[in-house]
Amino acid sequence: MANNKRDYYEVLGIERTASSEEIKKAYRKLAREYHPDFNKDDPHAEEKFKEINEAYEVLSDPQKRERYDYLGHKADYGGAGADDGFSGFGAFESIFEDFFGGLGGFGRRRPSGPERGEDLRYDLEITLEDAFHGGTKEIRVPRSETCPECHGSGARPGTRPETCAACGGSGQQQITHDTPFGRMVNVQTCLHCSGKGTVVKEPCPACRGQGRVIRERAFEVKIPPGIAHGTRLRIQGGGEAGLRGGPPGDLFVVVAIRPHKLFRREKDDLIYELPLQMALAALGTEVEVPTLDGKAVMKIPEGTQPGTVFRLRGKGMPRLYGRGKGDLRVKVNVVIPKRLTAREKELLTELAQLNAANEKEKGFIGRMKDAFGGH
Repeated sequence: MANNKRDYYEVLGIERTASSEEIKKAYRKLAREYHPDFNKDDPHAEEKFKEINEAYEVLSDPQKRERYDYLGHKADYGGAGADDGFSGFGAFESIFEDFFGGLGGFGRRRPSGPERGEDLRYDLEITLEDAFHGGTKEIRVPRSETCPECHGSGARPGTRPETCAACGGSGQQQITHDTPFGRMVNVQTCLHCSGKGTVVKEPCPACRGQGRVIRERAFEVKIPPGIAHGTRLRIQGGGEAGLRGGPPGDLFVVVAIRPHKLFRREKDDLIYELPLQMALAALGTEVEVPTLDGKAVMKIPEGTQPGTVFRLRGKGMPRLYGRGKGDLRVKVNVVIPKRLTAREKELLTELAQLNAANEKEKGFIGRMKDAFGGH
């Protein structure tokens, strides 16, 4: 759980101002120390190794690190979390290269062209009335946006990124290894430019050379009448800014409907439990019942039994996109008084005596007819 996680900087044993090289150095040291293959006698080594790798996955990525610094463990990385300590090929590749020097051609080039931004998720809680009537809700979401100062280049205004001298702009380096099996050439991501093919000599002060900044933006979310709990609403382009001129990701708003004090929802139907005095259930009456659209009058027939369910057509939730409404199901809960006045006791005693006399007069055959609806 996010609330139980240790601070990522604490996990790696570094300061919050640590450079990318310091982060990588700390990670390599701890990863070697706690790798399960080298600590087979330590039952906690694997758990510790996963924690170290998870911290590195976030802090080694400038955008994820900035988001983590802003939101802590509440940050959402668009589904690219590291809960199991191995959140994709990138993590495995990094570990493989650290321990085995990248032999065998496992290196890969990071994209140097436009890259789409990551998707974001926002959890929106609404009332049952909101879901019934529909409407709009304003939400405010912290997200990364293209830096307005450098327009996403990461370079100080008036300058621009330069071609990486280490890889000649390819974003890749070839490293030759002499092994017992002969000479092997490994193509790996350029360490100098991280595969971008360019380097920023003078970083933009507004975004620290990242090309993106965190800003809080307001969005208007349209709630359709009849929306269900757990529905995902998509706001195109509302996610993280893209890299190198790429398009932004999307924002997914996940709707949660708060429990209601009167109604329970089952698909498009609403269930309401009506408390009714036992005398009224026996004699029959008319009652007002609440709905999400005002009140409705309902007839309770004579002799209504506890647990009886009545259906009011069209008084439930709207069906999405205007296809009518569900029903309101009213369940009768007969209320038995816990305390009685002397007069009430007297009347109930008299009623009980009358019932007993009637049962005696009916005899066995009469009671069997009543039980099976006979006449």
